[in-house]
Amino acid sequence: MNKLPIAAGLMLPLALPLHAADAANGPYRFADDWPTHYVFADGTDLGLSLKYQYDVDRFPGDGDRFEDAQTNRRKEFGFYLKKKDVYDLVAGYDFQARAWVDTYLQLHGRGLLGRDVGTLRLGFSKTPVGLEGNTSTGATTFLEAALPTQAVYANRRIGVDWTLARPHYLTQVGYYRGGDLNGDNDGRMVALRAAWVPIDTEDRVLHLGLAASREWPEGSTDGRGVHTPPGVRLRARPEAAFAPRLVDSGTLAFADSIDRRGVEALWIDGPWSVQGEWLAATVERSGEPDYRIHGYYAFASWMLTGESRPYAAGNVKDPKPSHPFGAVELALRYSQLDLDDAPVLGGREHDWTAGINWYVNRYLKLQANYVRARSSRPGEQVRANVLELRAQVQF
Repeated sequence: MNKLPIAAGLMLPLALPLHAADAANGPYRFADDWPTHYVFADGTDLGLSLKYQYDVDRFPGDGDRFEDAQTNRRKEFGFYLKKKDVYDLVAGYDFQARAWVDTYLQLHGRGLLGRDVGTLRLGFSKTPVGLEGNTSTGATTFLEAALPTQAVYANRRIGVDWTLARPHYLTQVGYYRGGDLNGDNDGRMVALRAAWVPIDTEDRVLHLGLAASREWPEGSTDGRGVHTPPGVRLRARPEAAFAPRLVDSGTLAFADSIDRRGVEALWIDGPWSVQGEWLAATVERSGEPDYRIHGYYAFASWMLTGESRPYAAGNVKDPKPSHPFGAVELALRYSQLDLDDAPVLGGREHDWTAGINWYVNRYLKLQANYVRARSSRPGEQVRANVLELRAQVQF
């Protein structure tokens, strides 16, 4: 049975009016009081969250090297309990990946101490190095993360971090211990992120940031008493979830530490936006030379319908459509990743990705990307073209 028509049928009601009042405001407007949460008299908000993505990947002209695919990309379900400026308690699970996502308690200094001394977060959350990596997977301009983000970004860890956001700067410090809720990445990490935001208005933003972390991975022993030494593997797909990885360091055993570094920039001017990052990592290994990799990406986007990408506290979100038919965005990205550092020859790759996004309403988003990927490893060069489609429901 073809799953694509089924997925489209499930999403169709989200693009239609729920009642006559919505229809009067435009055929694609969703009810603002859709009952996914309840606000108590004291301001406490209890609600459910959902992120569902269905992807289609096609590989034209690849000579059958890659296999066409279409399936669920994410099936995240969670809940939250929060009170503005006091606390946020969230928990989420991705039933597609069978993995925990953001699950933490966040405490706000303003509500607890009477003045804004920042926010303290405890639990399972994203680590600071990587602007694109810290953007919600439901609010990314492209379907998949750029090459260097895939290789360098450490994703989530169990720990504690503190963030202080001011009108023109942002600082974040984190300490993580014990790997993650999915039973991987045992070890310790310290991380720091700082950003200067000289311009921050409703439709104009300039964000310049630096981030760094050091991780000390730990080995593991299974039930049979077999010990696996600490290691790390840096790799990336050609910006398509269902494509094989074209560049890969392989597992680097006996890794003593991993240093990650990033430089990030974001500029928003009305409907125009430019974003870029340089990311690098150094793996220190016992008895082996250090392994160093780096990469960067840059992209530009244009909202044809005039909206601006929302920005707050060092990150971006999806634009809220201002027209009855929704909002439309065009985007172009270039990314490059170098995993060659002798004696490890993980390969080099550069990709061009063109995208178009249709934000039908606050809850339904349709995306299309075309990726032109070129990679090289000793004795092998790959030229791949990918057409990607996604339908997303999120609330």
